[in-house]
Amino acid sequence: MIARPFLGETVETFKRTANRKDFAVPPPEPTVLNRVQDAGNRVIALGKLGDIFAMHGIDEVRKGPGIEGLFDVLMATLTGQDAASDGDLIFANFVEFDSEFGHRRNIPGYADALERFDALLPRFTHAMQSGDLLILTADHGNDPSWVGTDHTRERVPVLITTKGLAPGSVGVRSTFADIAETAAAWLNLPAGGHGTSML
Repeated sequence: MIARPFLGETVETFKRTANRKDFAVPPPEPTVLNRVQDAGNRVIALGKLGDIFAMHGIDEVRKGPGIEGLFDVLMATLTGQDAASDGDLIFANFVEFDSEFGHRRNIPGYADALERFDALLPRFTHAMQSGDLLILTADHGNDPSWVGTDHTRERVPVLITTKGLAPGSVGVRSTFADIAETAAAWLNLPAGGHGTSML
């Protein structure tokens, strides 16, 4: 169940706030987030992830309004005074792609959001240090050109980069668990019971 607070007085003036709250069921078994913690490191969740995981495996939640606001929080988590340390996991969810554009079937808004995010991304990749790994993906499809407001079923991309990684492709994968296992392998964590690393 999701509670989405609004401001405004009429249908025309209603606007969602950044204070959404997901009432989630805890994960049925330990996740890669728990493995990070078991290794003595932090999981810093950006955006709504604390709610999605019912705070299981998450040490700290940091939020920011909109794509640019959350990206600033991401940059501070990478390089700021209270930045992540070696072995920590930064896990970010840019929900506006989904809530503001995908579900609303707003093609121009979705395209604009992608271009704005794409313009921000070099700030992150230039700040990455040796040993940092960036994984960009989505948790489901949300084609803004589809009929209706539900999630859609297209395959989602998985883009991975780190300093010195040669370009290539791992092809189509059969499970999202491969993403978690890629992060776990990169952080030298024990393998889980699902999926395999893509690296």
